[in-house]
Amino acid sequence: MIPDYKLQFNWQDKNSLEHKPTRDGYGDGLEELGHQIPEVVALSADLTESTRTNLFAETFPDRFFQTGIAEQNMMGIAAGLAINGKIPFAASYSVFSPGRNWDQLRVSVCYSKANVKVVSTHAGLTVGPDGATHQALEDIAITRVLPNLTVVVPSDYHEARKATHQIARMDGPVYMRLGRSKTPIYTSDETYFELGKANVLYEGTDVTVVACGIMVYEALIAAHELASKGISVEVINCHTIKPIDAETIVSSAHKTGAVVTAEEHQIIGGLGGAVAEVLAEYNPVPMKRVGVKDTFGESGTPDELLRKYGVTKSDIVNAITSLI
Repeated sequence: MIPDYKLQFNWQDKNSLEHKPTRDGYGDGLEELGHQIPEVVALSADLTESTRTNLFAETFPDRFFQTGIAEQNMMGIAAGLAINGKIPFAASYSVFSPGRNWDQLRVSVCYSKANVKVVSTHAGLTVGPDGATHQALEDIAITRVLPNLTVVVPSDYHEARKATHQIARMDGPVYMRLGRSKTPIYTSDETYFELGKANVLYEGTDVTVVACGIMVYEALIAAHELASKGISVEVINCHTIKPIDAETIVSSAHKTGAVVTAEEHQIIGGLGGAVAEVLAEYNPVPMKRVGVKDTFGESGTPDELLRKYGVTKSDIVNAITSLI
């Protein structure tokens, strides 16, 4: 438990918080890494500004590679750079990378254990008006199944920046999932973050909520709301989907006896599936999954889409109350 974590922001009004996209945390972190680690290089598939790779490209033009609209080539180039001692960050939209270049990710990167950092922005429903073709809702599922690949889903700007620094300093391929839209910044520079270690942000005894990405904040708000109704909710930020922190999840499930997962992703194969696998093997308990339910999205504002597809604080509250 992070001491006084709940006192860092106004529970009643998320608009009182500063908002930034998680992709901004990546852009700032990557530019900082450029000054610290000479081996860091960056690649983009014609989406340099959108992925926030432009900050690095402007500062270190000789270490930036623009591959054009050729995500499969980008992944192959990144693998080659890694094999030759560089630390490549290859960025695109999630539907294109890993969506379009999954074969190259599988063979050239994961099979070879190449030290490539695949950074994908514009994931989930919050891509908004771009519509179903650009709303990656399957990327966690298709990446966490790959051997040797670490899968990370930061929950706000600061976590994305910290994750960028940490994945640069670990050896091996990584997939990091980021968003397009501005979301609340509820952590700080001092908030503890360690790859592979889930954070228990709010302690409870009646039910555990395991969340990732933008749903962590929604889970905290849900926990605070239900506390006033006498329901004690434990909230876990599972920012590292693989390797998943089974010890923390199982320990919490043993204490509370019930689990809800929450993610901006299909409930099939994503965080919910990963947590269900852990619990089925080590500590089966009643469970519900909040997320997109086997459907594509559509065009709309991020808030409209999250409400329509059942990925909000209210949906977490409903899942908890129906479960216990």
